[in-house]
Amino acid sequence: MAQKILLLSDTHGYIDEKILNYCKNADEVWHAGDIGNHEVTDKIKEVSVLRAVYGNIDDKNIRNEFPLDQKFTIEGVSVWITHIGGYPYRYNPRVKESILLRPPKLFISGHSHILKVQYDKKLKLLHMNPGAAGKHGFHKVRTLLRFEIENTEIKNLEIIEMKR
Repeated sequence: MAQKILLLSDTHGYIDEKILNYCKNADEVWHAGDIGNHEVTDKIKEVSVLRAVYGNIDDKNIRNEFPLDQKFTIEGVSVWITHIGGYPYRYNPRVKESILLRPPKLFISGHSHILKVQYDKKLKLLHMNPGAAGKHGFHKVRTLLRFEIENTEIKNLEIIEMKR
């Protein structure tokens, strides 16, 4: 059965009903860091299953609850979520060696506030950065990604844009 995933990042303490409505329609919500505060994660957990990592702005309370990296397999797809990961062909030095040795099928990072989905042909992995869902930062549009994972396939990818 297809797993409906909502991917977001860089909420910086901001969560609203519009985001929560998307969360309610997801089997799992993945947060790629810079959560901001527990209000964000608590509200998401009320309506869906949450997997999250901490980001560079997150305090010790969030760092105590969420790891720097989430690595798991869902529907036969290996996933690695981290906040500062870089992009295909320019991975962050902290993750580069591990990605080269054992590339996941799906590599997710946040941090840049720039939505980007890019396939790494060399490593045969899909990289996703959902941009920023919060209101803090230079981005002009808040963005989320929604997709499905089923039988080792990542499919039905949608970009969700919201006014800042």
